[in-house]
Amino acid sequence: MTTPFLLPPLRTTSQGTPRRVGVELEFADLDAPSAAACVHRLFGGTVTVENPHRCLVTETRLGDFTVELDMRSAHKGKGGAAILDPLRPLWGNIGSLVMPFEIAAPPVTVEQMPELEEMVARLRALGAAGTEASPLFAFGLHFNPEVARTDGDYLLDMLKAFLLLAPWLRREIRVDVTRRLSGFIAAFPTPYAAKVVDPAYRPDLGGLIDDYLADNPTRNRELDLFPLFAHLDRDRLAAAMEDPHVRPRPTFHYRLPNARLSDPAWSLAADWNRWVAVERLAADRALLDGLGTEYRRAGDAQQLDGWADRIDAVLAANPGIHGDHAGSAGQADGTDGPARQAG
Repeated sequence: MTTPFLLPPLRTTSQGTPRRVGVELEFADLDAPSAAACVHRLFGGTVTVENPHRCLVTETRLGDFTVELDMRSAHKGKGGAAILDPLRPLWGNIGSLVMPFEIAAPPVTVEQMPELEEMVARLRALGAAGTEASPLFAFGLHFNPEVARTDGDYLLDMLKAFLLLAPWLRREIRVDVTRRLSGFIAAFPTPYAAKVVDPAYRPDLGGLIDDYLADNPTRNRELDLFPLFAHLDRDRLAAAMEDPHVRPRPTFHYRLPNARLSDPAWSLAADWNRWVAVERLAADRALLDGLGTEYRRAGDAQQLDGWADRIDAVLAANPGIHGDHAGSAGQADGTDGPARQAG
């Protein structure tokens, strides 16, 4: 049975346009020209082979795709070697880690995301390998959901919701050990999470950005907000740090999921739907604040090891958070909000 793509509670931007989602998918064992040809067969357009490691597929019916060797994964800049130091005992040489190819899809609506699921199936059939195919494949699936609004309250609620669900997300995704060791998707520090989820924590946008940068001076987080902050306040970000890899854009950069292309049971939809749980929780201020208070108490009692199980109970009591009660891409008119039960 095909997993439906669930709809977030806010489906348009502040300009009234449909929200879109950028998708980045890393893989190995298939070269860029072959992957570009696969995209072309599915979506049309024009293929341009710039070199064996970079191809463009432009003017498809979804937009422009890029297929390229992801040199950013090498992290040769400041701090890159230190990030990969934990892997030395396992493989001895950082260079033995495989740099993936990456398909960067154009921003699409949630209703169009099943078409990207078909692309994954075609790539798999052509032999593309994912995270689980080798201990050297630290490959990720990145979602870049366009923000619905840019005000501090909305962005803060989204961050609070993510921090509260993060232990559950990591458990459900079964984040690959190589990716965890690499440091590219490090968890937020617990003291920072406890500060942010506090219902009393309500800074303005500038204060939110300043606090984030002070406690997270790196883009290597499971939810990277640097691109969004660079879009909203480039000068504030630049004053705190320089990172040539940051591309300003009005999106969340969700980097946690594995890219398990080799697994026929894996789907984009399952990982997307976990992100939708974040958005739905963020839309329920009462539940959000209640969980924030619980999280802080559990942290004070050093009982956060069981937090993912606590989230299981909350989701069971509130099926609209992580279920199809609030509609899917196949039910575009579903507007039921999440139930509000502490569980």
